Amino acid sequence: MTNLVIDAASDKIFFSIMKDGKSYTTEHSNSRENFDKMVSLLNKFLREKDTNFNQIKKIYINKGPGKFSSLRTSISIAKALSLANRIELVGFTLMDIKNKNDYKYLIELDKKDKLTKDLINPIYSS
Repeated sequence: MTNLVIDAASDKIFFSIMKDGKSYTTEHSNSRENFDKMVSLLNKFLREKDTNFNQIKKIYINKGPGKFSSLRTSISIAKALSLANRIELVGFTLMDIKNKNDYKYLIELDKKDKLTKDLINPIYSS
């Protein structure tokens, strides 16, 4: 099963693919310029890892806490991809992952039904 993680809640934008027992991650600066081209950055990453949306079974999206524009952009993209490609959408928070980039732990939490499904509401930092 192939899973995609989109995380723009911190100083970096992270994309991670987990497939065949391996994990591939890329990061970009969390900037307005990268928000404008986030879909292009994601598509490039998927192409580089020989993955397409038909292969993805779940999208894990970080719902915060984080900055307003970071979360709105990343959650909107994740929701659109989920609807357009019939991919299950799962939300997580920064507190859900043990280490900053420990996205493999999300699968364990998901199996235990500890993550948010379907209705993904952002948590904005103050």
